[in-house]
Amino acid sequence: MATNASQRTLLLTGASRGIGHATVQRFNKEGWRVITCSRHPFPNECPWGGGIDNHVQIDLADPNDTINAIETIRAKLNGRLDALVNNAGISPKGPEGERLNTIDTDLRTWGHVFHVNFFASVVLARGLKDELTAAKGSVVNVTSIAGSRVHPFAGAAYSTSKAALAALTREMAHDFGPLGVRVNAIAPGEVETSILSPGTEKIVENLPLRRLGQPAEVADVIYFLCSNQSTYVTGTEIEVNAGQHV
Repeated sequence: MATNASQRTLLLTGASRGIGHATVQRFNKEGWRVITCSRHPFPNECPWGGGIDNHVQIDLADPNDTINAIETIRAKLNGRLDALVNNAGISPKGPEGERLNTIDTDLRTWGHVFHVNFFASVVLARGLKDELTAAKGSVVNVTSIAGSRVHPFAGAAYSTSKAALAALTREMAHDFGPLGVRVNAIAPGEVETSILSPGTEKIVENLPLRRLGQPAEVADVIYFLCSNQSTYVTGTEIEVNAGQHV
């Protein structure tokens, strides 16, 4: 994709499906250049513009790989980054698809989850601090309803990593604010994606809005936090969950 000085740039992790895929489409619609990060190569069948030139293959579970990818990303940025959206997340299950609790989750799994869901966000934001500062950019961390309560399907490692990411959002907002960079989070609830667990319909029955969310609805909130409509918003976590938190 051809770029110009006025085109804004987003760096997005976890872009291949669900909320991430919808976010790519939302920002492309607004004319942004979107650089995607994934542990997989860029799929040739993807419909959005940019293609392989705007894709960086990273294994976010590997801290060394994430750190080493910073220079690869920087080379694609022309000195500025308008938005970083840390959307990648994993939630391992047991052998029968069951939730892994604090007793059953081994230490290696805890580390794997935290590297993807938490530490990668620190590494990317810190590594691209100068480019975010040059653009007076925005960081959005995607947390979860599970970060504030025990969830019937989300595992303990996933839930605590998302709670830590919410706390990180507050700390980053404090530290990056003097640089002109805003840092916020969104906490999605039950969103209709391919990884919904059986039984989610029972949760939906008790939501105030009585329905699943759509990935595009979450992407709209992400876009708001990266746009000029939210220039005085930082350090907050917006719950996108049909009232599940009330």
